[in-house]
Amino acid sequence: MVKHLALLILLSSAAAALAEDGGFPMLHAGTDINDVQSLQRGARDFMNYCSGCHSLRYLRYNRMAADLHIAPADLAKDLMLTSDKPFDTIVASMPADSEKWFGKRPPDLSLVARSKGVDYVYSFLHGFYADKARPWGVNNLYLDNAAMPRVLQRQQGLQKPVFKSEPGDHGDSRMALTGVEQMTPGSLKPEEYDGLVRDITNFLDYAAEPIKAKRQSLGIYVTLFLLVFLVLAYLLKKEYWKDVH
Repeated sequence: MVKHLALLILLSSAAAALAEDGGFPMLHAGTDINDVQSLQRGARDFMNYCSGCHSLRYLRYNRMAADLHIAPADLAKDLMLTSDKPFDTIVASMPADSEKWFGKRPPDLSLVARSKGVDYVYSFLHGFYADKARPWGVNNLYLDNAAMPRVLQRQQGLQKPVFKSEPGDHGDSRMALTGVEQMTPGSLKPEEYDGLVRDITNFLDYAAEPIKAKRQSLGIYVTLFLLVFLVLAYLLKKEYWKDVH
């Protein structure tokens, strides 16, 4: 009964999350936080395309450089766009009154990969489409009425929404958004754009928990230790109880 209840709660939460994000299935990110080269590219692309608006206030430049094997000279020249002190956290370069530009202050992205999941981040960066009703001319499949402009439009190109007629609640019909399709090509091929977004998503996964890769690696050794200890404990138990009838 308890197992069934837990499963029901889990499915309900997943359904609620799917509905909140527009009801469209997530794309699989396929990230790997052990891929240091991907993390390095993701750090570069995040700083170039995202850090103008978004901060990572729980991650310091020197911690990122140490974890991703980035030379201090390269860090200072290519990645430290908002500070000249390696021990500073990564803050956005946008001024404090940015709320007037977007209607809300761009959120800090330190924990977005943990709160939303890497598939959401990856899907969100694929989900922009042309919408003349929005202030920046774009909307997003996974976050309706998103205030974010299309930062990567030059790389991905522009997508247009796809609608189909569905029966309404009162016997009438309505046009429902079912997805997007390419309208104008971008500077990158689709597989190249996928790689760009995957690297940024991978970096945000690292930024959300810099110790994650080490934690997972340590977990393997802890599990092996417990298995060995279980065998020893079982043999010791048999030795103690062998004369008890």
